[in-house]
Amino acid sequence: MKILVVGKGGREHAIHTALSESPGEHQLYAFPGSDAISQLATIVEVETLKALIQFMTSEAIDLCIAGEESYLIKEEGLANACQQAGIPCWGPHLESAQLEASKEFAKQFMVRHAIPTGNYLSTNSPEEAFDAIKSYPAVLKFDGLAAGKGVALPNTEEEARSFIHDVLVDRKFGSGNLLVEEFLTGPEISIFAALADGDYQILAPARDYKRIGEGDSGPNTGGMGAVASRNLVAPDLLAEIETTIVRPTVDGLVADGLPYRGFLYFGIMLTPDGPRILEYNCRFGDPECQAVLPLIEGDFASYCAQGAKGKISRDLIGFREGWSVCVILASAGYPATSHSGDHISGFDNLSNTTRLYHAGTKLGERGAFETAGGRVLAVVCHRSTREEAVEAAHAAADCIHFEGLQRRRDIGLLHFESD
Repeated sequence: MKILVVGKGGREHAIHTALSESPGEHQLYAFPGSDAISQLATIVEVETLKALIQFMTSEAIDLCIAGEESYLIKEEGLANACQQAGIPCWGPHLESAQLEASKEFAKQFMVRHAIPTGNYLSTNSPEEAFDAIKSYPAVLKFDGLAAGKGVALPNTEEEARSFIHDVLVDRKFGSGNLLVEEFLTGPEISIFAALADGDYQILAPARDYKRIGEGDSGPNTGGMGAVASRNLVAPDLLAEIETTIVRPTVDGLVADGLPYRGFLYFGIMLTPDGPRILEYNCRFGDPECQAVLPLIEGDFASYCAQGAKGKISRDLIGFREGWSVCVILASAGYPATSHSGDHISGFDNLSNTTRLYHAGTKLGERGAFETAGGRVLAVVCHRSTREEAVEAAHAAADCIHFEGLQRRRDIGLLHFESD
């Protein structure tokens, strides 16, 4: 098959890796891709979605996989454009991608289909937003896409006023409302499912770590690490999540006439009153994707291709036992800024059981990798137990060096203290 993956980060590097390891001979293409991805795929250099569709048509691409969420809602939508061109696309239509693109759309969907979630208020008034906060910590969310940075959990009035000003006065993330949501308590988990026309399959659950500092301190980021395992969630709890959240979501998409073929992420909090959904992402999460994909075995390429044609082919993939731990290495200044051009060393010290996914790197003039973004690398190890996977992943992360490197050493440890 000829397969093109849309995106350029660590998630897309992981997807390309999984495709390259699938049975059969596949020609891989990437848009816009990266220097690391170029070692697995041919980089497509076009400027617009229209030009990308023209390329895929001329090259007879068999499958387009949406990695990055922004292209799902750009112009007429990646999946919509692919459908018009007759190209199977593993990614939802523009209308369905609003579940991620608009927090308010998602909340309205949850309420309409009686999917358990927290209460909320949506407003474009700074005064109304601030008055809606009754206690701290609070939950504030920008309505649109913000690369994982549009959510704040302020602990003080000063922090709340600052974020509200950023969103509704300075318009840091563009136009859009601000949601003030009920603050829910409990551990968080991520559930990933593959959806196709009303059918679905739940993949390996995961838990990510969003804040920059250890102990879940500091500002939110796109994700500083993740843990994944089929054993992360007890069978009875997973059955409850499927019954109360996953199945009603899939049925709701069908009832609302929202076509969906692709991965769907369910961000869930396990509250004292039961599972509550926090948000949807209309693609694989990042960095959860880097932790989950090493647990999937079989013919991942054909699985996505069949899904893009409307069929969940469960017989094509299986799941490895054990645990997968992903540690993110970030550049100096992240998440407020990022630093580029710092030489990265230590690759040769990694064992052959360590997976290294490039998120923000580039090849320098001397042909060596340098930093080129906020989240630079994802170091992933799979072992039979969580403790072994944690030890291996952090030991591997210790091998990598660059100026200003930031990482959390509690990935895979925090939130597991009671085990």
